[in-house]
Amino acid sequence: MVAPETCGVGGDLFALVHRPGWGRPRALNASGRAGSNAYADALRLTGHSEIARDHPLTVTVPGCVDGWAALSTELGTLDLAACLAPAIELAEDGFEVSTEQAQAFRHTAFMYQDHPAVQEFYPGGEPVTAGDRVRRGPLAATLRAVAQGGREAFYRGDPADDIVEELSGTITKDDLAECHADWVSPISCWVAGFTSWTIPPNSQGYLGPASLAVFEMVDPPADPDDPDWWHLLIEAFRCVAWERDDLVADPDHAPLPADLLLDPARLRRAAATIDRKRTGLWPKKMGRESGTAYLCVVDGQGMAVSIIQSNYFGTGSAFGARRCGFLLHNRGAGFSLTPGHPNELGPHKRPLHTLAPTIWTEGDRPRWVIGTRGGSVQPQLVAQVAARAVIAGQDLETTQAAPRWTISDSGPYSKPLLGIEPGVAEPTLEELRRRGHQIEELAGRQSGWGPVSIIEIDGENLRAAADPRVDTTAALVF
Repeated sequence: MVAPETCGVGGDLFALVHRPGWGRPRALNASGRAGSNAYADALRLTGHSEIARDHPLTVTVPGCVDGWAALSTELGTLDLAACLAPAIELAEDGFEVSTEQAQAFRHTAFMYQDHPAVQEFYPGGEPVTAGDRVRRGPLAATLRAVAQGGREAFYRGDPADDIVEELSGTITKDDLAECHADWVSPISCWVAGFTSWTIPPNSQGYLGPASLAVFEMVDPPADPDDPDWWHLLIEAFRCVAWERDDLVADPDHAPLPADLLLDPARLRRAAATIDRKRTGLWPKKMGRESGTAYLCVVDGQGMAVSIIQSNYFGTGSAFGARRCGFLLHNRGAGFSLTPGHPNELGPHKRPLHTLAPTIWTEGDRPRWVIGTRGGSVQPQLVAQVAARAVIAGQDLETTQAAPRWTISDSGPYSKPLLGIEPGVAEPTLEELRRRGHQIEELAGRQSGWGPVSIIEIDGENLRAAADPRVDTTAALVF
């Protein structure tokens, strides 16, 4: 409701939920599939090499509402109507526009200024500014219908009619009517004495735990400020991330079984490719940043929830539900147009997904809940925060404030550009350059490199700390 620049009912959802006594978390994949009329040839024959944000095929079925319904039905203590009531109240009473939201709708005015789905963000034809009060009547009506009629009110009601009309038939009413939330088997690996769990493909979630497992295998130093720590963690990520685009796809089309992605023998082979003194060369580029909203919660009974929702490129696609007050995501941009590729665009397929929530357990109890927004760089951020907090044992405030890095796109067998926030000692930067890292020193903390959310569950004690990079994040323990 209050952050359509990152997520909404027109997007997707993944979740991990763990209760004390469970052998493993419950994992929910509520990512929608491509429509019945989604064919790669339709784009290839017109010269496209990727799916543009303003092409209807960039929109897959939104899975978010089905995800809410599944979580509420299977695990909720409140019904869906009670859960949606605060959002409906905010829509009717209004809320203040955040700085990030104002920037997002100013930057996307060329797409949305005349679009009725988000007309409230362009009063008088001009983008809202930070501090303005916004009311979202059409979305309130949509959520009230879902509260009363459940998922059918969304996937067979007015929102479905809007979606079909807006996308010129690439998604049909029958496509929308199908269930888009699946309970799946989570995948895991052993890190620092804990089991780190995540969502299997079509999510890239395995990359964070895989990076950390490889990092431990190469015997890192104890000090997170040691140049060896930085070098080895960066290379641990790179040695598993280079093949992401060839491995992450719809589970029915993925080239490897999901459990094999975190198989210890496979990770040891990856670790053996790391040179402690020089940067390595791998054949594929990294991904891009985008918009997402992540939330983690632990309740008084010890149930832990790691949940993430997204529109993908910030606000999503150029399309929206005109009468119902929401934008549609562009997760179809995660598909490939390469013929025969496991992730090739096709009817009823789920695309490669960047969302990467984690839950960490010790025995049958949850111990850590960690996740972030950040598009393709999410596993890089999860790995850095978990390495400091879980492996090195840093306190959470120091961990959140520590400078971060991300790896930008690079070509095959080239050394990528390593962006680094300020605060790293000059001798460490010099040593990283000596080992071959191409470094861009950034002027300040990067709001897109988070907010990372983290909760530590230590018996009856809960610890959390907010990420200082974003003014719309918070950590509350009570």
